[in-house]
Amino acid sequence: MTRLSVEMLAADTVEPITSAGHAQLGIAVLAGIAVIVLLITKFKLHAFLSLTLGTLVLGAIAGAPLDKAIASFTTGLGTTVAGVGVLIALGAILGKMLADSGGADQIVDTILAKAGGRSMPWAMVLIASVIGLPLFFEVGVVLLIPVVLMVAKRGNYSLMRIGIPALAGLSVMHGLVPPHPGPLVAIDAVGADLGVTLALGVLVAIPTVIIAGPLFSRYAARWVDVPAPDRMLPSTGGSPQTPAQRPSEESDELGKRKLPGFGPTLITILLPVVLMLSKALVDIVIDDPANTVQRVFDVVGSPMIALLAAVLLGIFTLLAPAGFGKERLSPLVEKGLAPIAGILLIVGAGGGFKQTLIDTGVGQMVLDISEDWSIPALLLAWLIAVAIRLATGSATVATVSAAGLVAPLAADMSTTHAALLVLAIGAGSLFFSHVNDAGFWLVKEYFGLNVGQTIKTWSVMETIISVVAGGVVLLLSLVI
Repeated sequence: MTRLSVEMLAADTVEPITSAGHAQLGIAVLAGIAVIVLLITKFKLHAFLSLTLGTLVLGAIAGAPLDKAIASFTTGLGTTVAGVGVLIALGAILGKMLADSGGADQIVDTILAKAGGRSMPWAMVLIASVIGLPLFFEVGVVLLIPVVLMVAKRGNYSLMRIGIPALAGLSVMHGLVPPHPGPLVAIDAVGADLGVTLALGVLVAIPTVIIAGPLFSRYAARWVDVPAPDRMLPSTGGSPQTPAQRPSEESDELGKRKLPGFGPTLITILLPVVLMLSKALVDIVIDDPANTVQRVFDVVGSPMIALLAAVLLGIFTLLAPAGFGKERLSPLVEKGLAPIAGILLIVGAGGGFKQTLIDTGVGQMVLDISEDWSIPALLLAWLIAVAIRLATGSATVATVSAAGLVAPLAADMSTTHAALLVLAIGAGSLFFSHVNDAGFWLVKEYFGLNVGQTIKTWSVMETIISVVAGGVVLLLSLVI
C-alpha cells in the first residue's frame, strides 16, 4: 500500500500497521466478525466486550503487533465518542424531556383526535415518525405500543393494521435519520455532511414508511389476525401512561398536570431538524465560507448547537408547562443519560473496530475488491450491512462495522453520494430482524405474538424497509 493510499484511509496514520496480503486480511476480517457474532449470539456477551475482543482477534490474525492494534482500537474509540457522544447525549435528554413532560402524549392525543377509520394507520405512521425523530427506538416502542393497543381495542381495529405503521415509523427514523446513533456513526466514519444526509434521509424515509407501514399493514393484518393482549393494556382511562412517562413515584401526578401544548411541542421536536437543514441549504446557495450569513448558519446549524437549542427550548416549552421546577431538571437529565451508557460504549467500540480495519489495510482491500468485482459502492455497503445485521442482530453493530469497511469508498465521492452511502448502510442494517435481535422479542411480547407470527409481521416489515430504502437510495444515486 502506498503512503498516499494510507493517508486517504486514516488521517492520523501514516503507514499500515501490517503488510498482510488480501487473503490474510480477508481471513482476519471474517474471523473478527465471527468472534463478534459468536460472543453476542452464543455466549450472550455485551456488544461492547464482543467488539473489543473481535478487534483484537482481527489485529492478531492480520499480523499486527498487539500494541499497534490496541492503539488503533483506542484511537478509533476516542475519535468516535468525541464525534457523536455529545449528540447522542443531547438526543437522550430531549427524548426524556419529551416523555416525562407528557409532550409525547400531547402529540399522540392531538393527532388521534383528528383521525379515524381508514386514516388511522396513516395517523399512526405520522405519530411514530414525529415521535421517532428525537427518541431511541426502544423508548419510542415503550411510549407508543400502549397507545397502539388502546386504539386497536377501543376502535375495534386489527392490531397489525395499527401496530405495523407505528413500528415502521420508529424503525425508519432509527435506521436512516440522524441524530440517531447509527446514522451519526456512519456520517462520522465516511465524512458525510450531516445536513445533506438528514435531508436525503427524510426523502428516503417518506416512501419507505408508506410502503412498509400503512400499505404492508393490510397484508400483515390478514396473515396475523390477533386481538390486543389485555395484559398489556393500561388499566386506567384516558391516555395510557407508560413506564417511560412515569419513571418514578415523583412523577405519578403526570396525569393531573397540564400537558405542554401541541404547537410548542412540535416546534421543539423539529427545531434541530430545521436548523440543520437550513445550514445545508445555505451552504448550497451561498457556498462562500467568508460570508457572514453562512458563518452564522454554520454555527447554529451544527448538530451540537441545534440539539442543544432544542434542549434549552424544551425547558420552557415542555417542562415549565408540565410543572417541572428547576430542582427537578438535574435529576431528569441524569435519568435521561443513564440508559445511553451502553449505547455510547457500543458505538465507541464500533469506532475502534472501524479504525483497526482501516489501519490493518482492510479499507484498501475493500477498495481493490470493489474495483475488481465492479460492485457499485452503495450496493456493496448495503450488502455488508445486511450480512452483519443477520449475523449479530444489532442494527448499531451492523452500521458501525459496515461503515468502517466501506469508509474508503467515500474518498472520491461527492457530498450527496457520501450521504447516500450512509443511507445505504443504514438501510442494510435494518434487514430481517429475527431471534438474535432484542427488538424482535420486544415486539413479540408487547403484541402477544408467537415466534412465527412475529416473523410474518415484524421481520417481514423490517426487510421491506431495508429493501425499499436501499432501492430508493440507488435510484437517487442515478439522478443526483
